[in-house]
Formats: sequence, structure tokens, C-alpha cells
Amino acid sequence: MALFKTKENTVYDTTQLKIPEHIAIIMDGNGRWAKKRLMPRAAGHKAGMNTVKRIASAASDMGVKVLTLYVFSTENWSRPNDEVNFLMQLPIAFFNDFVPDLIKNNIRVSVTGNVDALPVATQDAVNRAIEETASGTGMVLNFAMNYGGQVEIVGATKKIAEEVAKGHLSPDDINSEVFSAALQTAHLGDLATPDLMIRTSGELRLSNFLPYQAAYAELYFTDVLWPDYSSDDLMAAIQSYTKRDRRFGGLNDESEKQA
Repeated sequence: MALFKTKENTVYDTTQLKIPEHIAIIMDGNGRWAKKRLMPRAAGHKAGMNTVKRIASAASDMGVKVLTLYVFSTENWSRPNDEVNFLMQLPIAFFNDFVPDLIKNNIRVSVTGNVDALPVATQDAVNRAIEETASGTGMVLNFAMNYGGQVEIVGATKKIAEEVAKGHLSPDDINSEVFSAALQTAHLGDLATPDLMIRTSGELRLSNFLPYQAAYAELYFTDVLWPDYSSDDLMAAIQSYTKRDRRFGGLNDESEKQA
């Protein structure tokens, strides 16, 4: 019987489940969580940071290989300066507190997005976490930070165009493998494409998150606000994923092919 126990002390039987290799989550609802409690938005973001710890531990225990979390988008810079400044401080506090647990649980940190455009202190915290967890051979905890899918695709196109202009690449050589290698998720290798994409808080859109990579991801939406999201909620998403028939544009069995 395949059982595991999460940090929330919940024991699950995963015998009959298909555990997604790569789960991507749009962590939405921090502001609304705070507003419901008559608290400042910063309190919601801080509570959301604690949820990251909880869900990262649970996903690792479940056997997920990559967990990508949408932390800060290229569009989030348009938020009020005070909120942006607070969000830039969160990774510093998060990694200072959580890296020892990540090392203990064999979890490796990686980042997708333009880290170089972040404040220096934030960059230092992120790069230090990547370095200190580099020997981890378990789950990859991948943060989409200063990431935007459209910006990523335009950047990949420019990169490939430059290679063509230099004569290093022929237009006829451009295929999905070449394009994927030019994307910001290339460091994830064969696990760059999410199997399951989750969005919390009841919103029904992808918000520029991994638009190329998630072409065949299973989508799961929940009304739960991110600070309230638990390992039980993650398990519910995986149970839904288990019941789905992933065809990738084809047919899975002979009866379907003959119909």
C-alpha cells in the first residue's frame, strides 16, 4: 500500500493515483484573503509564503518531480510601489527560513524568468538558494519569477533569429525542439512541460503563465484562496487529474480508433 505522510500529518494512499511529474500552480487570492480579514494585502502575501512551504513539502512527499510556482509576473510591476517592494523582500525571508528544510528534504531550487531585473538583494537571495540546494536530487522547486509567457516567446524568437542571421542555424532546422531549447524553461529538460496546471481563487484564466509549455497540460481550477490551500486541496487536484484521459490529440484505445 503506497502511503505517504505530509507535513500536515495527513496520510494518503497513492496506489491508484497518477502522480503528475510536473505540476504548475498560479497562486492567486492572497489579496482577497487579506481583504476578507480586514488586513493589508501584505499580510495575504506573507500567509501565501507559508502556503508555499506547505505545498512544496506535500508535493515532494507525493513524488512530484517538478513544482513550478508563479511567484511574480512581468505584469506585476504595475502594482503599487509599496506592494512591489514588499513582494521583492519576500524571497529573502522565505529562503533564509526555508532553505535548511529544502536541503533536508533533498529539494532543489530553480528559477524561470528574468532574475537579473530584480533588486540586487532579491537576486542574491535567489542565487544563494539555488547554489545551496544544487546537490538536491529530489523534487525541483521551480519559481516563475519576473516571468511572462509572451515576453518569453518573443525572446526565444529573437534568440533563434539571431542564430539564423549569424548562419549558425538554417530556418529549415527550426522545430519544436529548437524552440523549446530557447525558452526560459529549457533548464528543466524533459520535464519542462507541466502535466497539471492549477489555479486557485476561482479565476478561470492562465494569466500569461507558460502558454507554450502548457499546450497539453490538464487544467484544474479551485475557488480556494492560495493562503488557505492545503495538501488536501492538492490531493483533490491530483485525483481529478488521475481520472482524465490524456490523448495529446490522438486516440488511446482501439475502440476509439475504430469509432
